[in-house]
Amino acid sequence: MTVVSHPNQVTAEWLTNVLSAFGFSGSVLNLTWQDIGAGQVADSARFELAVTGDLPTSVVGKFPSSDPVSKQTGIDGRNYAREVFFYAELAQSVEVQTPRVFTTEFDVSNHDFVIVMEDLAPGIQIDQMSECSVDQAALALEQLAKLHGPRWADTNLQQHQLLQKTPAAATDVGELYQIVQPGFLERYEKRLSKRDLTVVDRFGHQQAAYQNYSGDQTLIHIDYRLDNMIFGGPYALTILDWQSINLGCAFNDVSYFMGTSLSPERRSGSERDLLKHYLEVLASYGVSLDWDSTWNLYRHYAPAGLTMAVIASMIVGETERGNDMFMTMAKRSIAMSEELDSLALLANA
Repeated sequence: MTVVSHPNQVTAEWLTNVLSAFGFSGSVLNLTWQDIGAGQVADSARFELAVTGDLPTSVVGKFPSSDPVSKQTGIDGRNYAREVFFYAELAQSVEVQTPRVFTTEFDVSNHDFVIVMEDLAPGIQIDQMSECSVDQAALALEQLAKLHGPRWADTNLQQHQLLQKTPAAATDVGELYQIVQPGFLERYEKRLSKRDLTVVDRFGHQQAAYQNYSGDQTLIHIDYRLDNMIFGGPYALTILDWQSINLGCAFNDVSYFMGTSLSPERRSGSERDLLKHYLEVLASYGVSLDWDSTWNLYRHYAPAGLTMAVIASMIVGETERGNDMFMTMAKRSIAMSEELDSLALLANA
């Protein structure tokens, strides 16, 4: 099976067949494309189409990264397989807003893949180095509850091989953090304060406590942040990039979003109200959590953004924007962890 794995391999005939199989009528006469997005592990492109019939005049395609380091990360972490699996098998079982997908193809022999989806223009992507408003954060947490709620404590999820830990899977996250931490510190030492560096090191020694969770699991996004969201366009908010899905604690996503997508000042002033909003939407799925448990789990996962910054920065291709983004995520997550005294909570776990 040969899979289209780069935008320049997409032809008018191939897209006509894809869109016709989805249910449109007409033909793609010709097309042009341009790179879009800021993905670190995969590449995305917008295709402008000259068409007949009722075919859309633009679509978006997602492909393996053209950077060999990032592509190998996508293969080793089964990221490409996970995203295709999510759209093909899981998206219909949750209520979070995702783009309409016209086709997915995946080659198990080399992990080449393509996803063709609707164009979400004129929606906007908020830069990860910026921040969203409190109202936008409330909308994001509402969508997050619509991901978590429908599959909360659903043991059927454990049957899916891509959601299981296997001997052949990548190194445990806690171990991986400790392995790559020296490289992270070497690269970013001059961009972090002494206090930041201390937190990075202390957190490295608390990985066992951080990774320890025995409560209810649900389907989690893992990388729930602004770069993976489109505000406006066809929908109020659309969630993208399902490459890292797994089973775990819902607050891994909640704390990660809050700690990476809001400035410390905005987060601190709004987090309790935002968490209560999340709980209210979650309750509509029959999931009831008391406030003390909620707050402790929120504090527990405050370093989630730091975890991602340390690990991801070391296993994807290095770019200037990537460096700036990882620093923003790390510093915001460190500030959240210190304000909530998360490392003390982990030390006493």
